[in-house]
Amino acid sequence: MAALKDLVTRARAGTLRGSEVSDATITVTHLGDQGVETVLGVIYPPQVALVGFGRVVDRPWAVDGLLGVRPVVTATLSADHRATDGVVGARYLTAISRLLQNPEDL
Repeated sequence: MAALKDLVTRARAGTLRGSEVSDATITVTHLGDQGVETVLGVIYPPQVALVGFGRVVDRPWAVDGLLGVRPVVTATLSADHRATDGVVGARYLTAISRLLQNPEDL
């Protein structure tokens, strides 16, 4: 925990060593501004995952048994199963969904 705390402190201060900085492992892409509703990403090494966001669209959505129109965005995850499994990916997307539904928690 001490090593992790030190790493986080130096990352926030912008003083990481070159050996502690590497290429991206997760890429986030958004093509909604181009009119794309769903992004199906391709992973390029050394990445292990790609999260894609489409444009926000109004869709019918039920909340507490009541149907209404809500702004909805589609988030997709492409992941290398050699690095992790689908359960971890599902938890990740669930966390993203929870945060986007409650942006004050960001």
